[in-house]
Amino acid sequence: MRIIKDDRPPVIADVAKLAGVSVPTVSRVLTGNIPVSEERRKRVLAAIEELQYHPSPLARALKSGQRTMIAIFAGSTETYGYAYTIAGIEEAAKAAGYSIVISAVKSADPSDVQAALELALQQQLAGVIVLDFDPSAAEVLRQLPGTVPTVAASGFPTGQAGFPYAFIDEYAGGREATEHLLKLGHHTVYHLGLFPLSQFSGRYQGWKDALTDAGIAPPPVLEASREALSGYDQGLRIAADPDITAVFCSNDGLAIAALRALLEKGVRVPQDVSIVGWDNQPFSQFTWPALTTVAPDFKGLGHRAFGLLQQSLSAPEDVSDSTAVPRLLERESTAQANIRRRHVPSQTP
Repeated sequence: MRIIKDDRPPVIADVAKLAGVSVPTVSRVLTGNIPVSEERRKRVLAAIEELQYHPSPLARALKSGQRTMIAIFAGSTETYGYAYTIAGIEEAAKAAGYSIVISAVKSADPSDVQAALELALQQQLAGVIVLDFDPSAAEVLRQLPGTVPTVAASGFPTGQAGFPYAFIDEYAGGREATEHLLKLGHHTVYHLGLFPLSQFSGRYQGWKDALTDAGIAPPPVLEASREALSGYDQGLRIAADPDITAVFCSNDGLAIAALRALLEKGVRVPQDVSIVGWDNQPFSQFTWPALTTVAPDFKGLGHRAFGLLQQSLSAPEDVSDSTAVPRLLERESTAQANIRRRHVPSQTP
């Protein structure tokens, strides 16, 4: 088959037509991310040569052998931890001369994961970074072709075998937050958490072990979702229960929502209830009282993940996992436990 040339530059569809293959097949040959049969590869390369198809950065990168695109797979681009980790990756990548493409994964459903992979793998990738914060990321790691250098970033205690990981030591952070509250004289610490996801997190396990090692049976988790309203609702429950004097929250959003509910009910923070958050979101230092929180340094996580990917590209056999311990920032929302049973205002209709 021959194509009569006109005045316009050739496009990828022209290459596909001349080679007798689909457009996705041409993309796969260009990127090298997904294997293509040798016979089809030769046909595509011959069509590229005949049409002199070299207008795009992708084709120029193919010719030079240089790849400068990094794909990031994330279950969300809005939630604080995801957004700031992505920002850290982008910052480090830009400084090193790389660009990024972000592929949001709607769910852990294999079809959603495949759709996200197809979109990103059309690019000529130098490598991939997966934010392994949720089940959708775990499925991405299972489905990724082994031909693409891949690194994961995570707060879970362990990662999937076969990938270098940049970890946040959530266990240490959760344990320190809980021990901080126990040292203030609180008889126990409740956990306001993203249940059931929280039970697989290091921060949950650190909370649980700190209590157990202190000889305290962990109380039931105050179950919440990512919606701030769930934190507010649990705050109302805390306000009505004088036995709850200390709460460690899965994130700052839940902590601040609970704080609002407590203040509305006349329950004083920290005089009656001490609250610790997680994330160190920018607004947490400006709440009233200022929120004591755990700072995981998500931007630093992004920097470390990109650093591991750079190592993987140059010397994959020498790459080791990277782990950083979060910092507890003591502000105004925690204080010595009130030895007297705190007063809960009566609820009159």
